[in-house]
Amino acid sequence: MAWYPGAKKMELQPESDAQPAIRPTQFIMHSIAAPWDEQRIYEYWRDSTNLESHFGLDYDGSIGQFIGTQTRADANYRANRRPDGTGAVSIETASNLHHTDAWTPEQIEQLIRLGLWLHQHHGIPLRICRTWDDPGYGYHRLYPEWSTGGTECPGDARVRQFHAVVFPGIVARATGKTSNQEDDMALTDAQAKQLADLHARLVPYAGWSYKGKDETRDAYAYLRGTSAAVQALTAQVAALSAVVTRLAEGGGLTAAEAQAAAEAGARKVLDDIAAASKGA
Repeated sequence: MAWYPGAKKMELQPESDAQPAIRPTQFIMHSIAAPWDEQRIYEYWRDSTNLESHFGLDYDGSIGQFIGTQTRADANYRANRRPDGTGAVSIETASNLHHTDAWTPEQIEQLIRLGLWLHQHHGIPLRICRTWDDPGYGYHRLYPEWSTGGTECPGDARVRQFHAVVFPGIVARATGKTSNQEDDMALTDAQAKQLADLHARLVPYAGWSYKGKDETRDAYAYLRGTSAAVQALTAQVAALSAVVTRLAEGGGLTAAEAQAAAEAGARKVLDDIAAASKGA
């Protein structure tokens, strides 16, 4: 079994020894719908349920590992272990009670670091899973085969962050490039510069600031209170999201298409800002 050197080892027994081996081919991200640190997540798996994830991540970026990544963990339904012996590595991340908040910058950094390690150590390919059993990276609600009864986990805010920041960040660390597909596409120099610039601007604002772990963040309240400069930055974030989502779906972009996607994303956010201002 493999243990991530960036995590505190908090081994669950008997699961760690009793559950079958897997060959890790996917990394699936969750929100646990509770403002818990890694110790409390470990205690929940140990004392309250027969389910478990491989990792638990607190708001402050501290991370615990409960099961080796080459052992089955039971957080992803049919992706836990498939008949061919492959399976998914899972992480539960602290969130508010309705898993509607964004990942904090500290959580994002740890997700990128862990995603990079899984690529380097287990060879998980640098792409978003194209089907439920396709090797790559994803989030819990991406495919119904990953949840027994359907789920909204990890929430809209975190899904946007996955596409705009987390997955591109893993690719950038692994390759030194801003493309988010491996060998599936090529960016022009102008597109690469645009994505790199917008990604650099986005990172400091990836998660809303918080005073306590159980605080629900109101994105519209934040937008209403920002300056014109931050509103412009938000429009750039939406532009990045539009471009990266298109790339994540496996499509290449011409310069004209990239510009059109960016303008569409910017227009949507500016419309949202205007609507929020009218409702203030």
